[in-house]
Amino acid sequence: MTGLPASVGVGFKPDHFTAIRNDARRVDFFEIHAENYMGAGGLPHAQLTALRDDYSLSVHGVGLSIGGQRGLDADHLQRLKTVCDRYQPDSFSEHLAWSSHGAEYLNDLLPLPYTQETLQTICDHIDQVQEVLGRKMLLENPSTYVLFEQSTISETDFLKAIVQRTGCGLLLDVNNVFVSCTNHGQDPYDYIAAFPMTSVGEIHLGGHSTEELPSGPLLIDAHGSPVADPVWSLFSHVIGQTGALPTLVEWDNDLPDWPILAAEARAAADILAQGGARLDLAS
Repeated sequence: MTGLPASVGVGFKPDHFTAIRNDARRVDFFEIHAENYMGAGGLPHAQLTALRDDYSLSVHGVGLSIGGQRGLDADHLQRLKTVCDRYQPDSFSEHLAWSSHGAEYLNDLLPLPYTQETLQTICDHIDQVQEVLGRKMLLENPSTYVLFEQSTISETDFLKAIVQRTGCGLLLDVNNVFVSCTNHGQDPYDYIAAFPMTSVGEIHLGGHSTEELPSGPLLIDAHGSPVADPVWSLFSHVIGQTGALPTLVEWDNDLPDWPILAAEARAAADILAQGGARLDLAS
């Protein structure tokens, strides 16, 4: 695994396949959700094989339940290895979350208390994933809507400790930072200042929705709309510090036509090319 180029990509959706093949090259890489390609063949693999010939590829897992209390599902991990061996992606990532309870799998990415016990569980699971896959993985910071009283470690320190113990990298989801900090009354720029940037191997951007509650706005990481202006500003601030990094625009719901998604990617590319400075509205 050589790592993704410091350029822009989008999540691949089969609805866009024909437009992508007929269009001038507007993005540099595509991300897929691993669980959509765990079958043996068919149209999904035919399309992905065609894309892999021309583009870099990022595989993003959503089903490992890295933070689950029970051991990882060995069969699921083996299926993930098959996908990675087949397509040799430039990057593999998963979430700092859990999604299983006993033998039940939940269709969500759920938050964790940041404790020494949880830290050990996650590190053990990441060690297992990296050993089985034979590659370094990236761990994504979550979007959260609740905080745990039993947490004894800040999220950024928790991520630092995971990196130090396992040697994994990080996927910095800038929209998740903005969503979580807004929901918890925290400053996203303070969060970024504490984030272990030297371990970031990829950045995610995406849209969020807002629900007005009596206590104030609640942001939801919905992936169904354009990237919001304050998220662009936060992203620009990050790039102003780090320089260009591989950046992906996620848009999974209420899918737009290909030119609209490609335009979001080009907006990210402009910020990478400018080093973030011209659009850093936080300065």
